[in-house]
Amino acid sequence: MRILAAMSGGVDSAVAAARAVDAGHDVVGVHLALSRAGGTLRTGSRGCCTIEDALDARRAADLLGIPFYVWDFSERFREDVIADFVSEYQAGRTPNPCMRCNEKIKFAALLERAIELGFDAVCTGHYATLIPTDAGLELHRAADNAKDQSYVLGVLTAEQLAHTYFPLGTTPSKAVVRAEAAERGLTVAQKPDSHDICFIPDGDTRGWLAEKVGTATGEILDRTGEVVGSHEGAHAFTVGQRRGLNLGVPAADGKPRFVLEVRPVSNTVVVGPKEALAIREIAGERFSWAGAAPVDSEFDCEVQIRAHAEPEVARAFVISEGVRVVPEEPLNGVAPGQTAVLYVGTRVLGQFTIDRTVSAVPVDA
Repeated sequence: MRILAAMSGGVDSAVAAARAVDAGHDVVGVHLALSRAGGTLRTGSRGCCTIEDALDARRAADLLGIPFYVWDFSERFREDVIADFVSEYQAGRTPNPCMRCNEKIKFAALLERAIELGFDAVCTGHYATLIPTDAGLELHRAADNAKDQSYVLGVLTAEQLAHTYFPLGTTPSKAVVRAEAAERGLTVAQKPDSHDICFIPDGDTRGWLAEKVGTATGEILDRTGEVVGSHEGAHAFTVGQRRGLNLGVPAADGKPRFVLEVRPVSNTVVVGPKEALAIREIAGERFSWAGAAPVDSEFDCEVQIRAHAEPEVARAFVISEGVRVVPEEPLNGVAPGQTAVLYVGTRVLGQFTIDRTVSAVPVDA
């Protein structure tokens, strides 16, 4: 096949491209420039898509003997990922920018251009597995559960899966990938993995948002509506947050309180006891299926609400308003805006953005 290898400058994408070459494919490497800040630099494991990353990707491509290009996707990234991130927080939701990047950039904008240029598939260093069936390709977890990235790929559609290539999916561990990179002479063999949000390299999400949307004093309420504190912007809070609340009125039982709800319209934040974070039902209108859609409108599955969370046994219902999921045991600290990915065993069925939650604990409990 003609393969376009997305090379981030890290060890995973470099080894994935190398394996594509070894498999006999016609491979071209491409690095995505997602920021127009020319001086952007990497600090250890913080940041990605930096100058150093572009240079590392080029060196890897040169060693592999494949053509290499840098494509400027910064405007698309700004609109589809960064602007979406800001607007979601302003709406009181907790977005997942990595999910949006996969959906809008790597497997939409990049894949669209690749197909236009005659490529058969886009190759990435994601840890996930594609299994062919009579109904088409299925997306499954990677062999290495610790590195599995199927959650952030849950947004891919059947058509997109048909043009993707994940050479690392069956690799037993990241250590094997690093050892292979070293054996191949790739300089990124011991390069640290990227962490945190790539466009907020210092990790200060609260400060970054304050610069983007400003501050506005509002009230912090308990579940009964009593004012227990104030804040400088509801956008700075997420469901489940405990630290940084600066509450002026202690809880009657003396226990810590957590953010239960963010109300952007009234610029208020609701706090309460930890047990009130338990959620007995989630639902969302924005959904997609990774491969063939479920045959039945009601089915058993597992639901995962964070990239590294444990999947929870649940019952899913496909309804006119989207997808509704009732877990066997209450979920903890679920926030609107998060992505719920549905699995059956190792297979990814699909995903939806959580719009609504139902608490397992009544207000007067």
